[in-house]
Amino acid sequence: MGNDKALLNFIPVKQPPCTNLTYSFTNTSTATTGGFNPNTFTWDFGDNTQTVTQSYSPPVMHTYAGPGTYVVHLSLNDTTFCNAPLDTSITVRLSSTVVASFATPANGCVPYNAVFANNSQGGINFLWNFGDGTTSTSDNPTHLYSQTGTYQVKMVAYDSSSCNKADSTTFSIEVSPNPTAAFTFNPNPPKQNTITNFVNQSIGATSYLWNFGTGDTSNLTDPSYTFPATGNYNVCLKASNDVGCSTDTCSQVSAIIKPLVDVPSAFTPGQGGVNGRIGVQGFGIGKMVWRIYNRWGQMVFESNNIKSQWDGTYKGQLQPMDVYSYTLDVVFTNGTKYRKTGDITLLR
Repeated sequence: MGNDKALLNFIPVKQPPCTNLTYSFTNTSTATTGGFNPNTFTWDFGDNTQTVTQSYSPPVMHTYAGPGTYVVHLSLNDTTFCNAPLDTSITVRLSSTVVASFATPANGCVPYNAVFANNSQGGINFLWNFGDGTTSTSDNPTHLYSQTGTYQVKMVAYDSSSCNKADSTTFSIEVSPNPTAAFTFNPNPPKQNTITNFVNQSIGATSYLWNFGTGDTSNLTDPSYTFPATGNYNVCLKASNDVGCSTDTCSQVSAIIKPLVDVPSAFTPGQGGVNGRIGVQGFGIGKMVWRIYNRWGQMVFESNNIKSQWDGTYKGQLQPMDVYSYTLDVVFTNGTKYRKTGDITLLR
């Protein structure tokens, strides 16, 4: 039994006339020694009909209910063969008229490995022309485009059992260049408690994604960022073009942060500009709870986010011109805690 192997194979042949939906399947399997016993093989015709178990011959005839693409399996049942169980399959495309069809993305980024899905109705043999001087006869090929450009891909489907014998289709693929991602930043070297400004020097990009190495991100072209603590940060920029091609670049950015916090003493809500809202200002603030009260001790605003600002309203109503008190509890990124209280004057 150790050397007794079977090699599975079969030949599908569509039966005439061209409008017929019947296939003949001839078992061409071979054994290294001896022959095949009865009920050695099982046929699965790929259309959810009952399987057929039989010996080596004769050929099996099967009629399909309609056109389609079917994966036919031939399985070896006899465990006297050392490589049993064994299965082989062939895809048959059944249609009275062959219609060439395939799908692939219309755009790619160089180098682009295009994947082609053959969706043809019918078809036994296929010839692909990838538009760059190369061809293939695979059913579902892949092809590497190493240069940018627009390529006209043509596929011809041949089926001698169909009524029209052959059909062709074409599709254009655009292989686009990748942008170049680059940036500088200042101040460099760093200065204490100074916002870092990033200057985007990317080429061929239309959108950007910055990652500041702290969990914070930005989609601005030239963002500014305040780092939370003294340290070195791996800042990365992803530059993308309109068709989704992208390139990444990263740089180490240093920051020197001395814990500091303050709150302005007055603002003018409802009039726009930088003084139209009021917020906590500072450096190295890890956590905070900021509460603002009116003269009756009613809390009119609360925030735990340094980016959040008060616009002078409470429950949608602009508050009167008055002096408001606040409490601010801060935990700096170096672990120290600080409490600040004070007054804010709301001006008209």
